Amino acid sequence: MRFFIELSYVGTNYHGWQVQPNANTVQAEINKALSIILNTKIEVVGAGRTDAGVHAKQMFAHFDCDEEFDFHTTIIKLNSFLPNDIAVHSFFNVKDDASSRFDAMSRIYNYNIVQKKSPFKKTAYFVHKPLDIIQMNLACQSLLGRQDFTSFSKANTQTFTNNCNVMSASCQWYDGELIFTIKADRFLRNMVRAIVGTLLDVGIGKIKAEQVRKIIAQNDRCMAGTSVPANALFLSKIEYPKDIFL
Repeated sequence: MRFFIELSYVGTNYHGWQVQPNANTVQAEINKALSIILNTKIEVVGAGRTDAGVHAKQMFAHFDCDEEFDFHTTIIKLNSFLPNDIAVHSFFNVKDDASSRFDAMSRIYNYNIVQKKSPFKKTAYFVHKPLDIIQMNLACQSLLGRQDFTSFSKANTQTFTNNCNVMSASCQWYDGELIFTIKADRFLRNMVRAIVGTLLDVGIGKIKAEQVRKIIAQNDRCMAGTSVPANALFLSKIEYPKDIFL
């Protein structure tokens, strides 16, 4: 039987999501905890691979298990066993061929920016220069639609394609933070952080908003802005078709 697990985590203490030799990862912690609690070897497959230091307000993974188990009791046991920076929220019965990765219709990321001293600076990026939010949002329009985002991708990622469909992208002030929100069907490695770095170049007047479209067209990572730090990036939401859930 196949199950989905919904969880969240603060990525500060982890070398990303995916299991790696000699590194502490979120996937490794989930595998270990589930295997102990369910008394069988469990290996989860995540909806994505967040990089080192990146957080997730909502992450899904799927796994197979031969036996039914009580969801409520298992969640309590898992959260007692897992580190304090990882929390399990829900389990779902899904179709046998459902994939947390390939069945995801969209993913939403947020990047948090502050412009004055903040006690939450550990999960936000401090930018002291004034930012032109109007121009940054104008530049966001160039990101929309299905395009080749090689200019914002880490090199040599061995992806089948660098085309992504960006459904929405915007910058908004919320409770003292400038939050960049982007929704797409898929994301390339380092893509959001490279986009934010480029938008900040627009915001401080280093480049003009219309240049973002040209940067995308050149398919050259060297043309885009510097990648911003991982500590302010959150995977916020993943959407799935309803018919994969039982």
